[in-house]
Amino acid sequence: MELSTTDLSDLHLEAIWLRPIFQDFGGRVRFSGRVRTLRVFEDNALVRRVLEEEGQGQVLVVDGGGSLRSALLGGNLARLALERGWSGVVVHGAVRDTEELKSLPLGVKALAAVPRKSAKEGRGLVDVPVAFAGARILPSWFLVADGDGILLLPEPPSGGQSGG
Repeated sequence: MELSTTDLSDLHLEAIWLRPIFQDFGGRVRFSGRVRTLRVFEDNALVRRVLEEEGQGQVLVVDGGGSLRSALLGGNLARLALERGWSGVVVHGAVRDTEELKSLPLGVKALAAVPRKSAKEGRGLVDVPVAFAGARILPSWFLVADGDGILLLPEPPSGGQSGG
């Protein structure tokens, strides 16, 4: 049985919370997995490149600098994430194709939705520490998300929870 973020918070005093600034856009509100990180700005070519890799139940955490001028994830990339076995995507920025995102069994949290697509130049950094929403997030940490928020732990919570 998977524990909720509230239960995990009670059990793990070392848990880190992201500020409650994210909205749910995917068809799954509850998801979890090892973290992969990206730092990009209004360019989602690296988002595609990483989501093309085998996800193995991981969660992609994208630091888009909080920009709401273009979407870093849409329906096509969400479908790719599902096909490759990703558990979810957290975007510190915007998404688009919200009706399609809702129809997919993938966790997607982002700041907002905008219709404009992003650049495709491939600028950014993969698997680097990122910081937003009051937290510093490291690659390989463990993320648990549900309707109560997003929690991060350096190691998976006891009970072997993975993939959400």
